[in-house]
Amino acid sequence: MNRNTNDSFSRLNFKQLRCFHAVAVEGSFTRAARALNVGQPSITTHVRALENYYGVELFARHGHSVQLTDIGEELLKFTHRIFSLEKESADLMQAASKRKVGSLKIAAIGPLQVTDIALAFSRLYPDVELSITLGNSQEVLSSLLEFKCDVGIRLQAEDDPRFYSIPFSRDEVVILVSRNHRWTGRKIINIEELQDQRMVLREVGSATRKAFDDALSAVGVEVRQVLSIGSREAVREAVARGIGIGIALEEERVPDQRIHTLKVADTDIYLNAHVLCLQERRQAPLVHAFLQVAKSVTRLPSEQQ
Repeated sequence: MNRNTNDSFSRLNFKQLRCFHAVAVEGSFTRAARALNVGQPSITTHVRALENYYGVELFARHGHSVQLTDIGEELLKFTHRIFSLEKESADLMQAASKRKVGSLKIAAIGPLQVTDIALAFSRLYPDVELSITLGNSQEVLSSLLEFKCDVGIRLQAEDDPRFYSIPFSRDEVVILVSRNHRWTGRKIINIEELQDQRMVLREVGSATRKAFDDALSAVGVEVRQVLSIGSREAVREAVARGIGIGIALEEERVPDQRIHTLKVADTDIYLNAHVLCLQERRQAPLVHAFLQVAKSVTRLPSEQQ
């Protein structure tokens, strides 16, 4: 068949792309059908039509499971943008009618960082549905890049031109020891005292872990990592049981009679929480509104705003 540019464009229709996108995101034709509220044969027909017309394979089929091929992975990057823009177009029209409705997905590193902004946003825009997922700082970035969320909150600025970020709050990294530890009677320590201490740390990818590692490296202090754990709660529990010394953000401390908290006296170990989004999406109505709310409820000192 002789396919000219106009013919190809007319055949690459939204219905086929939407079906492809749903299968790619949901991971199966069955779940895609449920997500789009259509029959599975319809999904299969549209995806097959897209593949057959261009003579490509978008999915490798293995029984009931599917996996994106290389060209499928590339197409998914475009469909993420297409359907994100479709949502933003609807948001724009709603904003023009003076109504803020719709949904906003937020990825955050912890509930404490997101709660104040989410509550303030909900008071201003009660008809917008907020959904929040939690993960470490690297997972927040991945969610933004994969269009799984609209805005992110993490404990670092990101030196990457693909992202727009604003600082929101500042928090200090503190030391946690069990109540049986010899430092329990103290309020502060010097960073050199951590030399060769047994440490329970967060996983690589945690901003708190990185800030602590950077502070140690700056003064040449080396610790003995005995455990790496992917949650704040698990770190606290390991410290309480005497496995090692832990770290946490002061704001995230939970009262626990088994744990004593100390500050590092001679080294500033701080993290600034940032609200961020993709540069290309910062003017999307709901994203822009969320950023404005974040600026209004910032907990930074005035000289840092």
